[in-house]
Amino acid sequence: MEKLVLITGGSRGIGAATALTAARKGYAVAVNYAANSQAADEVVREIRAAGGKAMSVQADVAHEDEVMAMFEKVDAQLGRLTALVNNAGVVDVTARLDEMSAARLKRMFDVNVIGSMLCAREAVRRMSTRHGGAGGVIVNLSSAAARIGAPGQYLDYAAAKGAIDTFTLGLAKEVAAEGIRVNAVRPGLIETEIHASGGLPDRVRELAHLVPMKRGGTAQEVAEAIIWLMSDEASYTTMALLDVSGGR
Repeated sequence: MEKLVLITGGSRGIGAATALTAARKGYAVAVNYAANSQAADEVVREIRAAGGKAMSVQADVAHEDEVMAMFEKVDAQLGRLTALVNNAGVVDVTARLDEMSAARLKRMFDVNVIGSMLCAREAVRRMSTRHGGAGGVIVNLSSAAARIGAPGQYLDYAAAKGAIDTFTLGLAKEVAAEGIRVNAVRPGLIETEIHASGGLPDRVRELAHLVPMKRGGTAQEVAEAIIWLMSDEASYTTMALLDVSGGR
């Protein structure tokens, strides 16, 4: 059976690195994006230029109708899903809780938590032997922030990623007997564009001294961990929360 992975937020950063690496490992790749079609199309072009199979697909994972339409498009164009990487996520500008609006909190959980749960739901409906599927793998993107709490910066983001940890543990147990493995990767300080979107483009360099390895990580280093969890080499690994954080 052909291996097929859907990567949400696959147009940049960790998502793009994972898409390109998965393609090199023989996966057909569906690259999801919310708004930046040009970046997603560039990832798809790179995969196809190397002889791989890929498509880009738009959806804001916070919206159920868009999530369902995305999965239907992938079904129609690439076939049966064997892996999902729940990578789509947002941060906001640095703030304390007493400065955060309800709208900010809602967006944080709509995208980072509910979006991941909606995508996982659709993946389970396709992969689970209970639904006639052949099994599969779900890898959620958590964060070292779930352990640290991100006080004074991203408390809401950290709390959302804490929810992803709990969701990973529960779903892994729920579908373990149905051929689906569910794990999470918890990146630490990684050099991606997400820091600039939170107003701190130099965050990794400024905080590198807090990491025992004294450096930030790369998107590729996180992608390699995700790909391993997707692989047959990790066939007895489920319910794992894998830290890729340089010891932080």
